[in-house]
Amino acid sequence: MTGPLVLQTVADLDEALAPFDAARPPGQNADRPRRAVVMTMGALHEGHLELVRRARELVGPAGQVVVTDFVNPLQFGPDEDFDRYPRDLDGDVRLLTPEGVDVVFAPRQEEMYPDGDALVRVSAGGLGTILEGAARPGHFDGMLTVVLKLLHLVRPDVALFGEKDAQQLLLVRRMVRDLDVRAEVVGVPVVREPDGLARSSRNAYLSDDERTRALALSTALRTSAAVADSGGTPSEVVAAAATVLNDAEGVVVDYLALVDPTTVEDLTLAGSVASGPALLLVAARVGSTRLIDNTTVRLA
Repeated sequence: MTGPLVLQTVADLDEALAPFDAARPPGQNADRPRRAVVMTMGALHEGHLELVRRARELVGPAGQVVVTDFVNPLQFGPDEDFDRYPRDLDGDVRLLTPEGVDVVFAPRQEEMYPDGDALVRVSAGGLGTILEGAARPGHFDGMLTVVLKLLHLVRPDVALFGEKDAQQLLLVRRMVRDLDVRAEVVGVPVVREPDGLARSSRNAYLSDDERTRALALSTALRTSAAVADSGGTPSEVVAAAATVLNDAEGVVVDYLALVDPTTVEDLTLAGSVASGPALLLVAARVGSTRLIDNTTVRLA
């Protein structure tokens, strides 16, 4: 089985993408072959592969699927896990080979940031300072900066992101709209283990005992969704999740919030319009590992 073309320099990427670009007419003709990109930090798992499969579905057999594999230093804080973040490019390529990926772009840090620390970065604005942004200052600025760079380099028609990183997805969509980036952003639902744990590269850090404790996150979300389905108020929905998490040994909550899925407005605040779909977000530490998860609930 022929594997994807693995490239590490921008020059090689340009050379590899040029024939596809030259062979397709400009504009948005329905018959025009399309390119999709899936951006990852490696350590691939089934969640990433679901993004890749969806990418192939969207562009069809005549389209081109590019996967980026780059651990971006800009989105890690000084006390976070950049140095120990799992890296296994060979293993990633083996997983991608049967999925029909055309190109894997796996640049080194000096290729993406040839002048060292990037002086000019994308600002996530106010949306980047709450929830995940409050817990990880500067994280979303670093994420958006590398996403914009990769969008420029890959020049995709469509970019796919997992809905597990809900705030990230919202910010990418807003950046693309606000900065007139000509790419469609598609979200792909959370992929879970059979027992409900959301797939994450950081799950590899968990001991067997910690992994069992981590199930409290998905259990809390399911419990709250049931409360919402039965007509519970926003405060009751959040309280149901909080009870599960507070009772879970070894789980330390960073935040738990019920928000509007487009504005991230806290729906438990007085005066909030609380009906229709809402997003319940949780971040917690299990041992030394920080995990996030979310689910959509429907408020009466």
